[in-house]
Amino acid sequence: MDKTLHIIGGGMAGSEAAWQAANMGVKVVIHEMRPKVETFAHRTGYLGEMVCSNSFRSDDHEQNAVGLLHWEMRAADGLIITQAYEHRLPAGGALAVDRDVFAASVTDKLKAHPLIDISGEEITELPSDGHWIVATGPLTSSALGDAIAKETSSEALAFFDAIAPIVYTDSIDMDKAWKQSRYDKGETEEERTAYINCPMNKDQYEAFIDALLDADKTEFHEGETAGYFDGCLPIEVMAERGRETLRFGPMKPVGLTNPHSDEKPYAVVQLRRDNALGTLYNIVGFQTKMKYGAQTEVFRKIPGLEEASFARLGGIHRNTFINSPTLLDDQMRLKSRPNIRFAGQITGVEGYVESAAMGLLAGRYAAAEILGTSLPMLPENSAMGALVHHVTGGAEAKTFQPMNVNFGLFHPVDGLKGGRRGRKDRYKAYTDRAKTCFSDWLAQST
Repeated sequence: MDKTLHIIGGGMAGSEAAWQAANMGVKVVIHEMRPKVETFAHRTGYLGEMVCSNSFRSDDHEQNAVGLLHWEMRAADGLIITQAYEHRLPAGGALAVDRDVFAASVTDKLKAHPLIDISGEEITELPSDGHWIVATGPLTSSALGDAIAKETSSEALAFFDAIAPIVYTDSIDMDKAWKQSRYDKGETEEERTAYINCPMNKDQYEAFIDALLDADKTEFHEGETAGYFDGCLPIEVMAERGRETLRFGPMKPVGLTNPHSDEKPYAVVQLRRDNALGTLYNIVGFQTKMKYGAQTEVFRKIPGLEEASFARLGGIHRNTFINSPTLLDDQMRLKSRPNIRFAGQITGVEGYVESAAMGLLAGRYAAAEILGTSLPMLPENSAMGALVHHVTGGAEAKTFQPMNVNFGLFHPVDGLKGGRRGRKDRYKAYTDRAKTCFSDWLAQST
């Protein structure tokens, strides 16, 4: 039997799965249809391309679940997280990267590995034999999506993932805007000034909301529905839920001080550095489905962005995921075809880090199977274990929706009280326990 591992998709999950399996001594072929077959959101042919934010979110591995996931992936020699640290940008307490340099480095590492080959053809059917991982992410091709739906005897679930716009730095009016991370987070001055802030008074905020609600929006195609994931809502959808929603969400003014005025901002739009040169900033939390012309008009109503020039406007695309609690076993194999594993966003995890983590596990599970061994069960008290358990069996199948890693997925720590006052101690207890569990699992897995 062929002992090659075939991976469909070269995004975060596919790239990580390939790296892990190859480092265990298994020959790998990555099947990536780009750039021969383009998608709406991708701009390059790089593996590991970031299509939405340039941030891997919080890097706090003691008080934040995604930061803990960073720690676990570094402990497991994860390619994605290692290259993220190699090419990180100042971003306060977050881990952000220069997206093009990051993706190029991931691609170079995979191409240089002696056990990894890259094939450029599109896979349109689920293979009947061999060892495979489907890691096609949120933009699974229509043909393969149809094949998956046919195999699972159900319609693929879908929501719409929106992309935030990117602004050229030199087009921002710094006489109105200022640099500051919220609560001055970050160890260095560069980190504490990784964000640009544009303030609004109440009248400006109300005018912005009016323009947002009145703007022309992208229409959905026949048969599509707008089942948004709450962690990535378009700003218009948030505004439709209530005029104050944005002011208590991505436009919250807390933790910021405007050096240009003694007046406290009513709302603040934040932009985060998007590349190493500092020439690009993305508008934080401003995913949108407005049409391009409307975006330019509406976003230039933001103080400081009146003359803004956009390197990329926002967009919206279909994001497909399967009902993993029903369809996958605890090692991420498709129950009806155990030779096929699924990894990444298509399994119903949300976020770059979570996708890469599921690729890490799928690659290791598949490689162990090919080598005739088995890995011990991943502890549910680790971040990675909690996430994969939720996806493959811990979630309610009837209401299954995409999920970020969070401490709500963890088993409680005995003897610790709940509530806001005890949260810091509780989170530290979660992370301490997880690090021990995951380190023990790695030691048993070698």
